[in-house]
Amino acid sequence: MIYLDNSATTPVEREVADKIYDMLTVKFGNPSSFHKAGLDSNAEVRSARSRLAGALSCEEEEIIFTSGGTEANNLAVFGAAIANRRRGKRIVTTEIEHESVLEAVNELEKQGFEVIRLSPDSDGNISPEAIENAVNSETILVSMMYINNEVGSVLPVEAAARAIKKAGAPALVHIDCVQAFGKIPVKPKKLGADLLTVTAHKIHGPKGVGALYIKKGVRIVPRQFGGAQERKLRPGTEASPLIAGFGKAVELIPDLKIQQEKIRELNLYAKERLTAIEGVKLNSGENASDYIINLYIPTFMTSQTVVQHFSSRYGICISSGSACAKGKKSHVLTAMRLSDKIIEHSVRISFSRFNTKEEIDALAEAIKETAENYPGR
Repeated sequence: MIYLDNSATTPVEREVADKIYDMLTVKFGNPSSFHKAGLDSNAEVRSARSRLAGALSCEEEEIIFTSGGTEANNLAVFGAAIANRRRGKRIVTTEIEHESVLEAVNELEKQGFEVIRLSPDSDGNISPEAIENAVNSETILVSMMYINNEVGSVLPVEAAARAIKKAGAPALVHIDCVQAFGKIPVKPKKLGADLLTVTAHKIHGPKGVGALYIKKGVRIVPRQFGGAQERKLRPGTEASPLIAGFGKAVELIPDLKIQQEKIRELNLYAKERLTAIEGVKLNSGENASDYIINLYIPTFMTSQTVVQHFSSRYGICISSGSACAKGKKSHVLTAMRLSDKIIEHSVRISFSRFNTKEEIDALAEAIKETAENYPGR
């Protein structure tokens, strides 16, 4: 199998799986218990928190573990909006956010909040000027992703804090870094983030665990209620095996500069091979993350059918868009104002540090054969 859908999820590294197995079978205690089994489990949770805090250059107490990126995004968006609703009603976001942010702000809009959704250009970019124009003195939250999960556009998230300061707004800045963490440097303080989301399964860790950075001094309200775990913001017994696996995945992140050089070379090679095929067009812009390429394939098959065809015939895994969308028409490509023909026949390929040029060659041959045998030009 050739796996080129790493923006959906990544394969778990063996050392991560071994750590999880050890936690399930040896250090299986409840991390809130005070006997040896509990203390051993708690020590692993604390170690993972320390590793993640180190990677983000923040303090350990600023890390709240969650069940993943969706829960972290919901906690950030709802928690910030409800905590600050007496100070204003405006929320600024973009049309190309992950569903966990889009659906959250849709619900808040029903509750009386004003939601400003910034539109991207044809490459999926949002301008700093658009952010500045959208933020006013009534703004209480700006929520944006750092790297778009479908086309890879890199959003100017640092502009949010500048716009808030200029407008004299009481807003908090939430940055969804699910597609950025482990690939490019992610430092909340440098980005101007009050809240920041990361998750494990995009960095070769397990599914079912993520984290929300909450800047010291920032107040948000919880969405769940129960025990005292995670500062009462995410109560319930910690998923210590998954958290420990997350910590191990963070530990295994290689030097980002070296990794970026490899991915950049792979990205350029892929674009050269793929655009040489008649009719293939790139949807990802020049400034897009090197980890993601969104492209149009000239065939009468829809993108979902192409994904299934590539998997069954060639053993190649790619995507028709966000896995969370469950096959729905891409809201990102729609927001970019691309034609229905382009949207219906576009796919995403996304890399990890384990992909190779040989895999790109196999993909290129599959696309070429598919376009030639199933013409749709």
